[in-house]
Amino acid sequence: MRWWLLLLVFDMAHAQLDIAHLTGNLYVYTTYHDLGGEKPYPANGTYLVTDQGVALIDAPWDSSQAQPLLDSIQKKHGKKVLLCIATHFHADRTGSFDYLQSKGVKTYSSKQTLELCRKYNEQQAQYTFSKDTVFIIGGRKIETFYPGPGHTQDNIVVWFENEKVLHGGCFVKSTDTDNLGNLADADVRQWPKSIRRTLAKFPNPSYVIPGHEGWQSNQGLQHTARLLTAHLKP
Repeated sequence: MRWWLLLLVFDMAHAQLDIAHLTGNLYVYTTYHDLGGEKPYPANGTYLVTDQGVALIDAPWDSSQAQPLLDSIQKKHGKKVLLCIATHFHADRTGSFDYLQSKGVKTYSSKQTLELCRKYNEQQAQYTFSKDTVFIIGGRKIETFYPGPGHTQDNIVVWFENEKVLHGGCFVKSTDTDNLGNLADADVRQWPKSIRRTLAKFPNPSYVIPGHEGWQSNQGLQHTARLLTAHLKP
């Protein structure tokens, strides 16, 4: 596959914004945050370009990263971002909700995510859904699915039907990593069951986009299951 990559350096503290063409009208964007490690830590989101406008899945870490993303999308596609759906309550998914809202972007999350955002003082979506929901934007279908607890109690995944791509968020670990990452809010015993539900619902994705690190594989769910098996061994 031919990959298109745009690299923008917008603030040395946040390193860069990467935007890569995935397939069709679907793109992966990556922003970076300093977590005290050797280098800034990447977080992946996706966006779908439609005739009506752009749908964003997961927000950048903070407000300083949101405007460069909006500007890049406008410059590349000549489209405005219409909405953003968060896949769970952590700041790497909701951290620029307030800024996006100030720019006219409608923000969405599950009701469970909203409750956890309130509890932990994270930025909150304007609109919520209480069950699996289908969004139709510019004639394109975007489907949310709650698989059960995993990385967090509220984590959802998002399915792009035309592209056969699953945005897994932090529910899915990259095949580039050998650990489960942040488990502070995880349910590691329920997570394998939730993965099996997801595989049953979406058995043959072309790509599975994890919340962090490399995203060029469709084996992220299986890889996460193996990591959980190793983690749960006595």
